[in-house]
Amino acid sequence: MPRAIKDSVIVITGASSGIGRATALEFAKQRATLLLAARREAALQEVAQECDRLGGKALAVPTDVTIESEVQSLARRAIENFGRLDVWVNNAAVSLFARFEQVPMESFRRVIDTNLFGYIHGARAALPYFREQGSGTLINVSSVVAITGQPYTSPYTISKYAIRGLSDSLRMELYLDNAPDIHVCTVLPASIDTPIFQHAANYTGRKTKALSPVYPAKDVADAIVGLVEKPQREIIVGQAGYLLALEKTVAPDLEERMMARQVDEDHFQDYKPATPTDGNLFEPMQDYTGISGNWLGTGGITTQDVWDLARRAAKVLGIPIY
Repeated sequence: MPRAIKDSVIVITGASSGIGRATALEFAKQRATLLLAARREAALQEVAQECDRLGGKALAVPTDVTIESEVQSLARRAIENFGRLDVWVNNAAVSLFARFEQVPMESFRRVIDTNLFGYIHGARAALPYFREQGSGTLINVSSVVAITGQPYTSPYTISKYAIRGLSDSLRMELYLDNAPDIHVCTVLPASIDTPIFQHAANYTGRKTKALSPVYPAKDVADAIVGLVEKPQREIIVGQAGYLLALEKTVAPDLEERMMARQVDEDHFQDYKPATPTDGNLFEPMQDYTGISGNWLGTGGITTQDVWDLARRAAKVLGIPIY
């Protein structure tokens, strides 16, 4: 049985904004003990203070997840300060927009280093303590693009597919080790209202926006909290994510064409040109530290639009949707 959240020691990477920040606050409301990790110390301290006000206990630990020694140190801080480690949330991520051939190779590697190797470092730091205790929950925040794919974000998409594979492999090894109280859960959010789109590197010449429909970060935070209380192998957040997964399963060619067109038409603000930028790949941005990126309601496609499209596709394919 998982420990009660109020008795749990929880590490969250990427905790200075977006999903990580929202998740920290939801855990704090249940009086969890938190270690908050990200590159931005001032923003982390703000989140820690807010968690303390909500009833939790939070420690800000500036960490670059691409550096394995810093992630190992983060795990040791949990043991040294609180005597145990119950939950590790791998969440730190960066993104990049460009055609595949136009991505600077250094930038391509940086996305993989952060999004994939950051999670590998986290898993390798947490699992030995989980094994020693005989219990623990590793939560890997991937993306629905790990099911559907997406143009213009090939490094990000590759990393999110790989995270899903990492989770699958770890679950299988834990099964072979007869470790039923160590859980590995994968979260697959749809398009979420966070500052990741302001933070993203962009070499397209077109200003980006969140892909419609957009869901609040609290939805993902609530899902992560729910996984600690009741672990599941995988969960999608956002109705559009479930519909895209269905379309990918039953009509992959159609889904890929629809996704390509939607991203090309809705993931950019064509009336706003953008100069090339590395975003926060190599250095953190000091602004955009909130949970929201102010994307809710900015798109032309609503959740109802997605439902309608899915119903029409289902009718053609002879598959009922309820």
